[in-house]
Amino acid sequence: MQQNLDKEDIVFFRDNGYLIKRKILNPKLMAQARDRLWDGAPAQLDRRNPSTWVGPFLESSEDKMNAQNNYRWNYREPGSEQFMVNLLPKNPSIWGMAEQLLGEGTLVEPDRIRGIYCTLPYGNVEKKASTGCHVDAHPFHLGVVGYIDDVLPEGGSFMVWPGSHRTFYYDFHSQYKNEPTEQYEVHRREFSRLPGVDCHGQAGDIIFWHHRIGHTASHNYSSNIRQAILYDFTKNDLPETMEEPPNENMWRDWVGITDD
Repeated sequence: MQQNLDKEDIVFFRDNGYLIKRKILNPKLMAQARDRLWDGAPAQLDRRNPSTWVGPFLESSEDKMNAQNNYRWNYREPGSEQFMVNLLPKNPSIWGMAEQLLGEGTLVEPDRIRGIYCTLPYGNVEKKASTGCHVDAHPFHLGVVGYIDDVLPEGGSFMVWPGSHRTFYYDFHSQYKNEPTEQYEVHRREFSRLPGVDCHGQAGDIIFWHHRIGHTASHNYSSNIRQAILYDFTKNDLPETMEEPPNENMWRDWVGITDD
C-alpha cells in the first residue's frame, strides 16, 4: 500500500533536514539488488563467508563503475538498470512523497540511481571519532537513501547533523551549485564537533534529506556490509534556478513546506 507524508513528517523534515520512513522498499527488488551487488564483488569477498567481509580491501579499484578503496565499495554499474530505478525513485510511495515536498509533475524522470554504496565492517579495531560532516557538491533538491539490508547501530549508517541545512543553505553563493562562501568551512567545523544522528535501520527503510544538510557515511563497527542505494531528486526548473542566490525563504522551491 502506498504511503504518504503526514503533517508531522513534513514539519520534522522542515526543522531537521531529514526524515526516516520505515519499510518502504519492495522486498523482491531488494533481494534482486543484493544478488546484483555480489555480481560485482572482488574475489576477496565471499558471500557465504562473512569473515571475508571485514575490510580493508587488499587491492584498490579505480574503476568508477565499481570502485573499491580501503573500506568503501561504490558499485555504480547497476544504477542504470530499470529494476534499480523502480526500487528507489520510482517506488510509488517514494515518488509520491517527493512530489508532496517538491510539487506534483515537477520532478525530472530518473534514468538511473547513484548505485549501491557499501562500507565494509571495520573488524576488531578501536572505535574512531566521527570524520565530521560535509555538504554534497552537485546540484539537486532532495536526496533519498535506501537500505537493502539491515544497518545496525554504529553499522555504517547515513549520519546527519539535524538543523544544519538551515545554516549551510546560506553558506553558498547560489542555491544549488557548489559555490561555498568562507563561512561554509567555519560552520562545517563547528557542526563537526557536535554528534551526528546515526540513521540506522532495517532493510526497506529510507532516509530523505535536504541537499544542504551536513552528513557523512559513518564508521561500520557491525559484522554486516553496509548496503545503501542513493538517488537525488531534481526539479525540471533546476537549470534556471540553481545559480540564483539563496532565497530569504529557503523553502520557496518546496511547494509542500512553509517556513512558519
